[in-house]
Amino acid sequence: MTAIALSPRAEVATSRRVSRAIVRRLPAVSRSLLGLIFVFAGLNGFLNFMPQPTPGSLPKGAMDFFVALLQTGYMLQLVAGTQLVAGALLLVNRYVPLALALLAPVIVNIVAFHAFLLPAGAVMAAIVFGLELHLAITYRAAYRSMLAARVPLQAR
Repeated sequence: MTAIALSPRAEVATSRRVSRAIVRRLPAVSRSLLGLIFVFAGLNGFLNFMPQPTPGSLPKGAMDFFVALLQTGYMLQLVAGTQLVAGALLLVNRYVPLALALLAPVIVNIVAFHAFLLPAGAVMAAIVFGLELHLAITYRAAYRSMLAARVPLQAR
């Protein structure tokens, strides 16, 4: 079997086509990954299919934070519900900018928790943050009016 040699122009054109195809599909892949992560995390908040941390397995600060959230009586359920709903919205590709806005404070807390209290999970936190940031940039047009310094009132 002989390989067909492409001209330099044909190689560049093929490379560009492949790059464009990847870039075109990247938001859907990022959205699906982030959606799966948060649907899984949200379901775990209600069904507890992953083992809960034991008192000796976490540093004191991380355990104190977890216990404080647990003692509120509502915060863990609120976060799990938010994760589940926003993750489902991402998976079905509906209201994606809203889902990203709902997840933003959750992700900030995930990153802060792993940066200050439990560095062992920092890699996953960075991946989630990167996916969120990529999607926020992809959907930035949806946030323009929300981030405007001044918005003129519209007459009715």
